[in-house]
Amino acid sequence: MPSYWFFAVVAIVSAVLDLGSKEWATHALTNYDQAKDAQRTIDIIPNLFDLQYAQNPGGAWSMLRSLPEIYRRPFFLFVSTAASVFITSVYGKIDRRDWAMRWGLPLALGGAVGNLVDRIRHGYVVDFLHFYIERPGRDFHWPTFNVADIWIVVGVVLMGLTLFFPSKKRKPLAEPAPAQKQPEEAVDPEHVA
Repeated sequence: MPSYWFFAVVAIVSAVLDLGSKEWATHALTNYDQAKDAQRTIDIIPNLFDLQYAQNPGGAWSMLRSLPEIYRRPFFLFVSTAASVFITSVYGKIDRRDWAMRWGLPLALGGAVGNLVDRIRHGYVVDFLHFYIERPGRDFHWPTFNVADIWIVVGVVLMGLTLFFPSKKRKPLAEPAPAQKQPEEAVDPEHVA
C-alpha cells in the first residue's frame, strides 16, 4: 500500500498552489483597463497566451453554465465531493511501485479540491489561463482554465498511462504461497472401528 503521507502532501500542495494562483489572478486581473474599455489582461506570448480573469459557474468548457444555480451548484458540489472520495479510496488499492498512479491520483485530487473550494466560496470557479490564436479572418480561443484544471488533466493522463500501458515487468507485491498438501494421517488398521 502506498504512503498516505505522500498522497496528502501532493494533494495539499497542488490545491494550495491552485488556490494561491486564483487569489493572485483575482487581485491582479480584475482591475478595469480604461484604455481598452475591458478587464485587464496580461500578454505572456502575444497572439498565443495571456492571462485574463473569468468566472466559470459551469464545468469544463463552461458546460452546464446555463443550468439554474439551484441545480447547478449542488450538482457540481456533489460531483467534486464524490470524485474526491473515489480518488482517496482508489489510492489505498494501488501498487506502491506504480509511480504514475502515485502521482496522478493526488494531483487530480488537489485539482478537484481547488475547484471545490472555489465553488463553495464563490459559486463559480476562477479561470485565468487563456490560449488563443488571432489571425486575419480566423480566430481560435481555447476556453479559459486554471491551475486546478492542469492538475486534473496531468493526473488523468498519468492514470491513463497505468491503465492503458500496464507494466509487464511488474509482479504482484506478495505472491500467494503455493497450496501445500497436508500429509494424510496414517490409519492404524487395528484401531478402525
